[in-house]
Amino acid sequence: MNNLIEVKKISKIFYGKDSEISALKDVDLTIKSAETIGILGISGSGKSTLLHILGTLDRPTSGEVVFDGMNLFNYDDDELSDIRNKKIGFVFQFHYLLQDFDALENVMIPCLINGQNKDTAKEKSIELLEKVGLENRLHHKPGELSGGEQQRVAIARAVVQDPKVILADEPTGNLDLKNGMSILDLFLELNHDRKITCVIITHNKEIANRLERTVTLSDGTILNVN
Repeated sequence: MNNLIEVKKISKIFYGKDSEISALKDVDLTIKSAETIGILGISGSGKSTLLHILGTLDRPTSGEVVFDGMNLFNYDDDELSDIRNKKIGFVFQFHYLLQDFDALENVMIPCLINGQNKDTAKEKSIELLEKVGLENRLHHKPGELSGGEQQRVAIARAVVQDPKVILADEPTGNLDLKNGMSILDLFLELNHDRKITCVIITHNKEIANRLERTVTLSDGTILNVN
């Protein structure tokens, strides 16, 4: 199994008016292609900061991230935006769906931003929504969907561009246990069928136990890797 992501001595400092906070301190981490990995740790341990850097939503203060053979932070913001759109899928605790668009339109948006043909984008999006069990909800807007259904739309949107990796920040945090496990099943199915690497921040030990590896962060450093 090849390495997809190599994190090398990543540090992140947030500067305030009279203080500074070290959110990450010389973090080293290797993530392999097509694996599932959980990121654990208490609030403030640096989990989300690490995920944002992996996803190029933020830049590190020092260190580097090599993703799919690219040293990410050698690229400018426009180039990173293109990499995100084509190679990285995001799923957050809050769905961030566009409320004025239906489920199908929400999933199509990344394809249209990338300049894909509308008919092709529609076909791919319908296929994914069917895969996540929403074939009868294509034209429902987010306000007409349950929390679990909205998260399924968000997952379909995250994978419509066939990304190398899905980065998920507490994707089941707003769901009950049954719906949470159903969402996890969906991630594992996508990992198995499409060989998509899944990096999942979670506080749920039941979810963590079903992933191939877990990394625990504490005070901005890696405490252990299992």
